[in-house]
Amino acid sequence: MKSVLIVALAIGALVSTVLLVMEQLTDYSIAVMAWEMPGISAAYLFWGAVGSSVFLGVAITWAVNAIVYGAVAFVVVTVVQLAIRGLPK
Repeated sequence: MKSVLIVALAIGALVSTVLLVMEQLTDYSIAVMAWEMPGISAAYLFWGAVGSSVFLGVAITWAVNAIVYGAVAFVVVTVVQLAIRGLPK
């Protein structure tokens, strides 16, 4: 179970990184902003706590998105793992 969690968090970090890079490459003109919503909401919530730092805001956005997408990946990987175990040998 521990390895599944590590893999899921790595997948979440990768997805979060790709989404942040895609926005900068497309000059923020792509509709990916909806995918960034959990992290952006957290960054706005803690914006005053981090002193309006853009770097910390982006770091909060990346970390929250990595956790959110990692949780989804954890569920998917666990379901796939259970389905594979249930296959007849």
